[in-house]
Amino acid sequence: MDVLPGAEPIDLPGGPVGVVLCHGFTGTTQSMRPWAEHLSAAGLSVVAPRLPGHGTTVQDLNTTRFSEWYAELERAFDDLRSRCDTVFVMGLSMGGTLALRLAEERADQVAGAVVVNTALTTERLDAKLLPVLARLLPSFKGIGSDIKKPGAVELAYPRIALKAALSLQRAWPVVLRDLPRITCPVLAYRSQDDHVVEPVSGRLLLEGIPQAQERVLLDSFHVATLDNDAPVIFAGSVEFVRAHAPAAAG
Repeated sequence: MDVLPGAEPIDLPGGPVGVVLCHGFTGTTQSMRPWAEHLSAAGLSVVAPRLPGHGTTVQDLNTTRFSEWYAELERAFDDLRSRCDTVFVMGLSMGGTLALRLAEERADQVAGAVVVNTALTTERLDAKLLPVLARLLPSFKGIGSDIKKPGAVELAYPRIALKAALSLQRAWPVVLRDLPRITCPVLAYRSQDDHVVEPVSGRLLLEGIPQAQERVLLDSFHVATLDNDAPVIFAGSVEFVRAHAPAAAG
């Protein structure tokens, strides 16, 4: 199946310290590219996989599930570990959810995690109806491009694939339950004004990971990696890597 221009996987070889970046639900690696290039310029090896069903069609996404997205992230992580001495994982929205799952499952291998507007639950009424809606409708109005910065646009589907969304919703309780398994350092960015992920996800993250540090973004909406606070995230993630992997270049 054809991949949308800009949605291709990212692989930027660098030094012995690596970072795996993970994009969000219905999004693509386009939302990761500026972050990836900043990390690469700091001397890090960076990969960002295209998750199954993303960057193609909404119909394609509806045939995939959370387990497949996680498997692709795990594959990218193992590939980078074969090339690097130390590997961090970072992600946006569902990418943050997947990054935390990797830190739970591979606690002895993940050096640290940086997550941005991580989705862990929702209080939306339509989400409670999702099991029913997913049987009746293929898709719903999209959530892409929630960005404050004028002119910035996210490459994302205009609609939400409901069967895939239900899979994500069913994965949240598992990720939440296992948050205490995370032993690595965690830096969590949260936009004060986010029209996709509610503040409750941020609260649950901090409750489940006592060692996590939260930084609030005051000038960005959900897709903060393409928004006004992107430089803050990029610089902060490099500082985080250098603090927890002294061998990091740059």
